[in-house]
Amino acid sequence: MNPPSPPRRSPDDQARARQAAVNARRERAHVKVALAHGEVSFFSALWDPKPSIQRMKVHELLKAVPGVGAIRADAIMERAGISFSRRIGGLGKHQLAALRKELSLSKIDSPKGALVVMSGPGGVGKSTITSALRADPRFWISISATTRAPRHNEKDGVDYFFLTEENFDRMVAAGEFLEWATFAGARYGTPKAPIESWRELGKHVLLEIEIEGARQVRLADPSALMVFISPPSWEELAARLQQRGTDTPERQAARLALAEAEMAAANEFDHNLVNHQVEQVLEQLVSLATAH
Repeated sequence: MNPPSPPRRSPDDQARARQAAVNARRERAHVKVALAHGEVSFFSALWDPKPSIQRMKVHELLKAVPGVGAIRADAIMERAGISFSRRIGGLGKHQLAALRKELSLSKIDSPKGALVVMSGPGGVGKSTITSALRADPRFWISISATTRAPRHNEKDGVDYFFLTEENFDRMVAAGEFLEWATFAGARYGTPKAPIESWRELGKHVLLEIEIEGARQVRLADPSALMVFISPPSWEELAARLQQRGTDTPERQAARLALAEAEMAAANEFDHNLVNHQVEQVLEQLVSLATAH
């Protein structure tokens, strides 16, 4: 029995596919020209979120780096242990680190990513912003460590780094946290090592955190980019908090009091972004991180 023939595409579908291919080639060509002219760095180009760039072969982009060319690109790929067929979106962390090392040895600029500390009152939309940035290859979302037990659907190194009390004590003593605090009988902290690892690879790191934690990070790393997310108005924030139907009147009053105190901290941050629309805030965050 012969296998079924693939479905035939309509002329309109074929035309759209051809145009999409043309657009993809143009986008890849634009990135390579920008890289060749020094307008973007190699790692900045790697984090371009356009699907056409993420599907581009690493070797193709590497050849466009000033001072590399085809022969040196071949050598770099071989030393880094990366297949010539590997596409940008398929690079793993160890391969990225190998590329970083090779380009550093070649004295090719690979700027460090920014540490973006995002805070603001509860209910302002920070979690929505963070979730949207998870899909952006230019960003890595910081993962907290905790001493509490994992829940049934949580994975170590994905949702949290789950630590024993002894390991947490050791990391505190060694100064391995940017910040840490106790909440609801468990301790939570932000490990420095994975943040620095991803920043060295050129990725921006987003740390979504409460006000007190942000203050600790400011002391630990004065170069961090501090961003406060504000609501369009106090009335709108209050309405959001009061709409949480599971809260008792006492809990709602406590949430409002906490939000008011958090709003008062806005002037401690480098930038204050008003969350009228999530898409607009995302654009502003990307712009600020890149400029920083």
